[in-house]
Formats: sequence, structure tokens, C-alpha cells
Amino acid sequence: MLDGIRIVEFEGIGPGPFSGMLLADLGADVIVVHRATEGAAVTSDKSLLDRGKRSIELDLKNPDDIDVAKQLIASADALIEGFRPGVMERLGLGPDVCHALNPALVFGRMTGWGQDGPRSMTAGHDLNYIATSGALYYASESQDAPLTPPTLVGDIGGGALYLVIGILSAIHKARQTGAGCVVDAAIVDGSAHMMNLIMAIAQTGKLSETRGQSLLDGAHWCRSYPCADGKYLSVQCLEPKFYKIFLDLLGLVGEDMFKSQYDQTLWPDQIAALAAIFAARPLDHWTTLFAGSDACVAPVLSPQSAAKDPHMVARNVWQTRDGALQAAAAPRFSKGAPQATNPPPARGQHSDEIRAEMGSRN
Repeated sequence: MLDGIRIVEFEGIGPGPFSGMLLADLGADVIVVHRATEGAAVTSDKSLLDRGKRSIELDLKNPDDIDVAKQLIASADALIEGFRPGVMERLGLGPDVCHALNPALVFGRMTGWGQDGPRSMTAGHDLNYIATSGALYYASESQDAPLTPPTLVGDIGGGALYLVIGILSAIHKARQTGAGCVVDAAIVDGSAHMMNLIMAIAQTGKLSETRGQSLLDGAHWCRSYPCADGKYLSVQCLEPKFYKIFLDLLGLVGEDMFKSQYDQTLWPDQIAALAAIFAARPLDHWTTLFAGSDACVAPVLSPQSAAKDPHMVARNVWQTRDGALQAAAAPRFSKGAPQATNPPPARGQHSDEIRAEMGSRN
């Protein structure tokens, strides 16, 4: 889908490489500039986040290699960097320099705190950013400390995906106008923006600042329950018609305790009753009971278990390639979608090839 688009990605960690991987999955020519390995701390020669990319090693303190980097930038539609504010400028590769080389360039900046603001120059990680943005607040049960799946809400959801959306939007505009721009993708911004779906619930009066008292936070029909074997079952039968199916399969239709689905005063007792029911049987029992129904119940699976789930197998979502379990490219398209991605390159694998390309442009 992105054939003909070139992205230059400067090696980083987390959401920056993920953004590059997603663009490569969609067909873009993504060239990752890996730091020269001499004296550098390299944890692995290959990363699945580099799948589909080409790799060139450059020493960004070497003037000759900086010249190569500038040639790459001049040939690109977009650039991805995930350094602290000011680092690219100190390398001589800031937006002003890059736009002088390539006026239509989209300069994608991936940070946690953003390019400005009181915390912009301080360190942080996924959990810190979403804690500050408000996205962490309703995570976990009300009696537990807020906790989310690592990286998904912040680094990936609020960071990488917003950077990709910004880059593609800006490339579209640049192709119309000939003028590029800087995309400031901050995880605090993106993760706060994702909260607008929850904030829409606030407009209905069903979102409380007190944890455990909102429509999707604290109900007996909206949580995960431990089973007899220590595994977990997710339940989220929000609508009354699905709630009725849920109760019917459990043999609870007509039970006084469960007649009022949305009465918050009953939720603690309803939770305790369901917890006792689910704790009495292993997960397989419950997945069999609810299979094929609209009760909105599903097992909580590890990635390794998800790879064996019939639905995930049917869609070929999880794959083991190059010895690593990984998810297939998403989303899917009816036409023109890349069906498979190239394996991750070794660091610097395409250095000679890319240098030759740059030389042919001079």
C-alpha cells in the first residue's frame, strides 16, 4: 500500500522502531540507520522490529557518515527519530537543516513528554507518560494499583500509532503542497487523546472520578475472574441482551441478586458470587460453556497460547518466523496488501547497497 514511500529511521528504542516496522509492513521502503557497532552496546544483531527494513550502519559523529545521512534524508519522504529534544540538532540533522535539503520532508519526532513543556528534557517510560496523561487512571480493579499491559497503551497506542498517522497525513499534505513539516508525536498527547472514548461516557454521567464506580470500571460483568486452575476468564457483557445470555448459560436467570445489572450498590456482592462460581471450575470448562455464544466471554491468553487459539490460527495472526513468535502485519486490505514481510536484517546488512544508491543519485 505504501510502495514508493521511503522512510529513514534513526535507531532508537520502543515506539520509534515499532513505527518503522508498521510502515515497512505496509510496504514502505524503510531504511534504519543503525549506529556503528564499534564500542556501542548492542543487545542483539537482529530485532523483529526491524523486519521488512533495510539497514545501514553510520557513525553520526563522523562527518563523512553525516554526509551519507544527509543524502538519505534528501531522498526520503519522512524521517523518524526518537531522541530527546535537541539531539538531532546537535548532530547537525535538525529540522531546519533537513528541510533545507528536502523541503517536502516529514520530520517525525517520537518522545514521551513532547518537544516542549516542563518535563520535555527529563527521562520517563511508558507507565510514567500514561500516568500523567490520565490514561492509566481506570486500569486494574479499584482496590488494586493501576497497571496496564506493558508498552501497549503508551509506547504503541499513544506513541507509535499516532506517529504513523501523523507521518502519513503529513506526507499526503506534502505531496499536495511540496512543503513538509515536523510531526511532534508525544506519548502523553496520544494516550490522552485515546481517552476521548472514555470521556464520551462522562457526558452520559456514567464516568466517576472515584475508581470502581463507572460504567466500565467496577461492574461484575466487566472484569476478569480467576478459574480453578489459576487461569483467567474475561467477562464484558455490557448490553442487557448479552448480559441475559451470560446469566442464562450460568443458570442465573431469575436469581434476585443478578436482576439489576447496573445497580452499583449490588456490584460487590455480584462480583463475589461470580468469583466463587468461576473459581470452582478450570478455564477450559468455561470456554467450552460459552463457546459460540454472544455472552461476551473469552479466555485470557498468553501470546504463546493465543498462537494456538482456533480463531487466531484461522486468521494466521501469530507466526513463528526466524525463530521468533510475532504477530502478522495489520490491518488487512482486500487489494495490494503485502502478504509477508522480509526478515529483520543484520545490522549494516545493506550498507554497501544503500551507499551505492546514494552515490548513483549524485
